[in-house]
Amino acid sequence: MSRPLASALLLLCTMFWGFAFIAQKSAMDSMGPLTFAGVRFLIGGLLILPLALHELRRKAIRLTGTHWFFILAMSTVFFLGSWLQQAGLATTTATNGGFLTGLYVFFVPLLGFLLFRTRPHPVVYAGVPLALVGIYFLNGGGLDTFNGGDWLIVASAVFWAMHVILLGHVARMTGLPVFVSSISFLFAGIAASAIALGTEAPTLEAISVGWIEIAYAAVLSTAVGFTLQAIGQQHVPPANAAIILSAESLFAALGGAVVLGERLPAIGYAGAALIFTAILLVEAIPALWARRKPHEPRIVN
Repeated sequence: MSRPLASALLLLCTMFWGFAFIAQKSAMDSMGPLTFAGVRFLIGGLLILPLALHELRRKAIRLTGTHWFFILAMSTVFFLGSWLQQAGLATTTATNGGFLTGLYVFFVPLLGFLLFRTRPHPVVYAGVPLALVGIYFLNGGGLDTFNGGDWLIVASAVFWAMHVILLGHVARMTGLPVFVSSISFLFAGIAASAIALGTEAPTLEAISVGWIEIAYAAVLSTAVGFTLQAIGQQHVPPANAAIILSAESLFAALGGAVVLGERLPAIGYAGAALIFTAILLVEAIPALWARRKPHEPRIVN
């Protein structure tokens, strides 16, 4: 797969995620965060399970203990990130949620270097602050109130950053992006449901009230969105991918405008422009730089 196509897949999944903030926020009216996460991820995992098993049989790859270690590590941080984000949305706004989740753009290069000694392309050091400032402006240039829910989403951003790093590593290492996505969804769904049974006492009536939100989050945000992320990240470096994925907050703002009637302030449009500028920088400059490098002459013996 070409890198531009992989980047387009990542951008598409940010659209599904951005609009999902509206569904995630409204679902809290009828059920707890763990109940919503559990049902959402179980459905999403089961939806792509046939494709995952077909991929595993077709590629005939034997998974080793090392493979499973990284798959389980990725699934664990995926569960923790989604849990903290969903819990935070119970007491903060969808706009704040989109802004604060975008902080993983900062954490990805840092954690990538600490965990794998991966040095990103120098343009990333310009793209990261541009994207962060863009996300900040997109929120109107400040946060109205910073409460416990906001702090939970800040914590979730650390785990989302770890997920971006580990997902790219696992997808490239195994060559099974759909399979590892399905495993992470089912792991998160089972873990969330098990904890919810003891803490939230979920009911079928509560779940049925929020079936539209669950359907969107399970099918488009989870089964389609996260799977596209796994496929795309095989061909895009983690730090670059994180900046592309920061466009999630833009779609969260658009979803708020369409569904909730919210409107961006003038500074918000400047933020949107900065985000897309950052995306163009990290995608265009490395490609142009590689083309300008002089080719070494071939030596014929």
